[in-house]
Amino acid sequence: MPRTLHYDNASTDQGEFFELAGTAGTDLSGWTLELHNGSNGSVYNTISLSGILGDDVNGFGFTTVDLPTNGIQNGGPDGFALVDNNGSVVEFLSYEGSFTTNQGAAAGMTSTDIGVRESGGTPVGQSLQRVGDGDSAASFTWAAPQANTKGAANTGQTFNGQGNGGNPGGDPGNGGNPGSGAPAVAIYDIQGAGHSSTFEGQTVETMGVVTGLTDDGFYIQDVNGDGNNATSDAIYVEFGSQPTVSVGDAVTVTGEIEEAFGSSTRLSVTRFSEDNLNVVVDSSNNAVPAAVVIGAGGRAVPTSVIEDDGLSSFDPATDGLDFYESLEGMLVELPNATTVDHKNRFGEIYAVGAGATGVNAQGGVTLTENDANPERIQIQANGDFGAVADTEVGDGLGTITGNLDYNFGDYEIVVNSDVNVQSAANNIGEVTQLTSNADSVTVATFNALLQDNFNQPTQSQIEGIAAQIVNNLQSPDIVGLQEVQTAFANGGAQALLDAIVAAGGPQYQLAFVDGNSEFNSSSIQTAFLYAPGVDLVSVELLPNGVPDSNSHPFDGGQRVPLVGTFEVNGETFTVVNNHFDSKNGSSPAFGSAQPHINGGEADRIAQAQLVNDFVDGFLAANPDANILVLGDLNEFSWETALRDILSGADGALVNLEFLISDLTDRFTFNFEGNAQALDHIFANLNILENFNLELDFVHINALFSNGASDHDPILLRISGLGGAPVPVPGALIFMLSSLAAWFGMRRRAA
Repeated sequence: MPRTLHYDNASTDQGEFFELAGTAGTDLSGWTLELHNGSNGSVYNTISLSGILGDDVNGFGFTTVDLPTNGIQNGGPDGFALVDNNGSVVEFLSYEGSFTTNQGAAAGMTSTDIGVRESGGTPVGQSLQRVGDGDSAASFTWAAPQANTKGAANTGQTFNGQGNGGNPGGDPGNGGNPGSGAPAVAIYDIQGAGHSSTFEGQTVETMGVVTGLTDDGFYIQDVNGDGNNATSDAIYVEFGSQPTVSVGDAVTVTGEIEEAFGSSTRLSVTRFSEDNLNVVVDSSNNAVPAAVVIGAGGRAVPTSVIEDDGLSSFDPATDGLDFYESLEGMLVELPNATTVDHKNRFGEIYAVGAGATGVNAQGGVTLTENDANPERIQIQANGDFGAVADTEVGDGLGTITGNLDYNFGDYEIVVNSDVNVQSAANNIGEVTQLTSNADSVTVATFNALLQDNFNQPTQSQIEGIAAQIVNNLQSPDIVGLQEVQTAFANGGAQALLDAIVAAGGPQYQLAFVDGNSEFNSSSIQTAFLYAPGVDLVSVELLPNGVPDSNSHPFDGGQRVPLVGTFEVNGETFTVVNNHFDSKNGSSPAFGSAQPHINGGEADRIAQAQLVNDFVDGFLAANPDANILVLGDLNEFSWETALRDILSGADGALVNLEFLISDLTDRFTFNFEGNAQALDHIFANLNILENFNLELDFVHINALFSNGASDHDPILLRISGLGGAPVPVPGALIFMLSSLAAWFGMRRRAA
């Protein structure tokens, strides 16, 4: 059986080898060791064995297979099969995951993951080793890296009672419990400087003071620590039920170290497994270690980068992902905390401390291309031990204290006491100053959430949206609506038109073409509202957007763009109203997939290409046309679908968000505390060259718990219609801005 493996150490991989064990006298002639690539199931090397095993320990012998530098793959998962002289597979093992191979003697077999790995930071001279006692492979388990013992029994391994039953973990000097039989290891050594422990899968013993409780476990922390900011001094103990310890208890814990994964795209949590766990309370009423202050006045939080190296290096000083990992389980303190989202249905909020970057006027933080806001952290209510009050964005919470943990793709502070609002932000919805007159037109894009779980919207929803259109948007001339329930648009929308009038607004008309009811009437589509004084020339579904197969970008008739042409104040404008596919399926920003997976991106790229093709064809036939492309595009301006595809290689469309110089004001949605712009308005060059443009992100929903929708609208005012002169100062500023944006796009396109 394979009993020792070394494949990946710090710096250049060296000294790679396998060691095999078997009954003394076994002739290895004709035996082979197949090395398998887990990514494609191929055999990348076959090693022929030879010789006769001697009697090294109690009737068992060992043989070593040394390989050159980088001779064993470390991509994960990869594996190896031991094949006897009859061509039968003795064992098919793998590391960093399991897989099914399609070549060699093991073809069609699924490997058994050994459960431990070398991280790329394993010291030279260490290896993965089987430990335990017995006379067959089933008697042993694989242990995390420890010092090589070539030619002798592994540390912690005996064969029918004889061999090396020593301490594989060394003695960190923490006292330990000599009766447990497990190696004594300090907490900070268990945690190490990285996202997973080198002691994963091993049973160890450690000591610490209880600093926090949960419903089914507790946190312990080394009272002194190692002084290394890259290694956490704390660890979580999964108890499986209400813990029987108290905060301040000094405990000795013996158990198996595991890396608990929530899903394939989430990071793991290093913790003691509840299986075969032993907890001894050594004393009580001890002082707990002082909480680590994070942010201003304490340990500085990275302010722009979550993770920029694909988890290839551990950089707590610069990467938010690594920063929080270095505090995993520890008691932390976030002073001067401010909420950046309202409480969600799970009772959680997101907050930042003083000194956060990207803070907007409402007290939230805005996601931009160069600032991912790693400062924001989730505040988690802790069952019976702490609750979080209802909050709004910008509320001051004072100082928050709790244990740093990770759950459902987010780092969080698990609070040990109640969190209450200390100072309310008292934000109110904005009212735009952009209104239309005889020489201008106002156009809005608004994901109005006119649906209730894909059914008809409620009357309160309808009235809420109507009030916002009248009072906050000042009754725009044209409104591109998204997320309008199909049956509502097909007959119930009169309720919205009546509610707008009741709120003091004009008698709008609805422009809608049903692209979906034959597929599914319980769905959402786009529609237009247009006010008196605006003439509807035509309205149609995007011609090349109507699906002709299930592989079409708008398959099933879902959200086919709506093209409306309108005449107002002597000018004609064609508006393409869109609702691209959502980001469902994205991986967490603080997850194991780095860079994180942008769910639905391929669909949005294809949809953007269809719209761009339509615009190119439309302008080829009508070179002097005015065309706007707007809607909930579910993408950020710097992502491929918008920056490269929708804008077009020739820069035919320009994202008008550049008109807002304050980057923190560019948001329409809030996700996990990140205010972000998913909604956009694009204009063609003819509009940019001939009119004065003003844009307003009207913040009325995204940052409010009681918003009528979950999106903010964007309002555009186009002035200088019907030959009216463009105001000189505005025209000059606009021209300079346009030139800067134009040349910036040209550089990107090049």
